[in-house]
Amino acid sequence: MKTTVDRMTGPAGRAGVRLRTPRGTAGRRAPLFWAVRAGLGWAALLLVEAGWLLSDPLERVPHLSLPCPQCLLMGVTVMLAALHLSVMPRWRFRVHRWEAAPVAVYTRTGWLNQERRIVPVTRIQTVDTRQGPLASLFGLVDVTVTTASARGPVRIQALDQHVAARLVEELTVQAGETPGDAT
Repeated sequence: MKTTVDRMTGPAGRAGVRLRTPRGTAGRRAPLFWAVRAGLGWAALLLVEAGWLLSDPLERVPHLSLPCPQCLLMGVTVMLAALHLSVMPRWRFRVHRWEAAPVAVYTRTGWLNQERRIVPVTRIQTVDTRQGPLASLFGLVDVTVTTASARGPVRIQALDQHVAARLVEELTVQAGETPGDAT
C-alpha cells in the first residue's frame, strides 16, 4: 500500500507532510452489521419498556388526559432508534478509515470529534484479531495493533475476513523486519 502522507514544501522551502484521508474502509457488510448490532440493543430496551407498560397498562397522566407515560417513552424510544439506525451505520462507514503503509499504520475514527492516529511500524508490539459470533455471521473481523504507546492500541473494526488476514500478515512481516524493540 502507498504511504499515508503526501510530501509538500512548507515555509522557507522546508519539507513537510500533509495528512490525507486513509484509503481503507470497513468491509462492505459492516453498515448492516452495525445496524443489526445496534438494533439488538434498541430491541432489548423496548422489551424492558414493554414490560413496564404491561405492568400497569391503564395508568394516565392526571388531569391532562395524556396516554400513559410508558407509551410516550416507547414512542420516543422508537423514534430515537429509527434515527440512530438510519444515520449511524452510514456515518460510521464514511468516517472510519484505515491504511497500512511500510512505515506506519494510520486510522481515522470518531463521531463528532474525529481522531487520527499514526503508529510507526517500529512501535508495533502485537497484531491481534477478534471476531464475535455476530461479526462471524457477517464475515467481519476486528484487527487490534498494540503499540508501545500510552494511548493504547489502534483498532481497525469490521474488516472483511480476507482483508483482515492480509493486513495481519503484512503488519507482522513489516514489524518483524523493522529493526528495534518496539519500545
